[in-house]
Amino acid sequence: MSGFPRPRVYAIDGVVPVVHPDAFVHPSAVLIGDVVIGPGCYVGPCASLRGDFGRIVLEAGSNVQDNCTLHAFPGLDAVVEEDGHIGHGAVLHGCIVRRNALVGMNAVVMDGAVVEESAIVAAMAFVKAGFRVPARHLAAGLPARVLRPLDDAEIAWKSEGTRDYQRLVARSAATMVACDPLSEPEADRPRVDAGTSKPLYTVKP
Repeated sequence: MSGFPRPRVYAIDGVVPVVHPDAFVHPSAVLIGDVVIGPGCYVGPCASLRGDFGRIVLEAGSNVQDNCTLHAFPGLDAVVEEDGHIGHGAVLHGCIVRRNALVGMNAVVMDGAVVEESAIVAAMAFVKAGFRVPARHLAAGLPARVLRPLDDAEIAWKSEGTRDYQRLVARSAATMVACDPLSEPEADRPRVDAGTSKPLYTVKP
């Protein structure tokens, strides 16, 4: 990524964010203070990880997508464990997202809540403070409630999507460059090489 703009990183009270060299953090993301981003993580455009009260941790291979906000009360942590997957616009506040779990787009997960391993929080859900989503279960609604167990096909779908984001780390590091736009599409315009994963509704009607 030589010459690529750096993310907006700020120390506070002498505490400096940590970004593993094998992670990719988009330059429009903001990292403040006690933030620790592990190897193979992806942090998308305009994400805000504010470690100015509590610690923010992204473990290996996790992703936090565009416009997400992560924060916590003083002395507490917001943690996304290994292979965790946080969809566009989600808000995590002082909660734990366990290994291989998914939080859907524009969902909110509140303080003390735990999304257990390989669980899924549906898009637009509100997970109230202290709530626990059991491992390999789906939670949805306002407030969220546990709907049912997930089957192997749904968990495999989630894992495939996370692998797409892990590949995106390498793709972004190798090929993303700041550039000027074209004035019109090329006649033989290529498509990005993003893999073959599909929306869940096409996999499991």
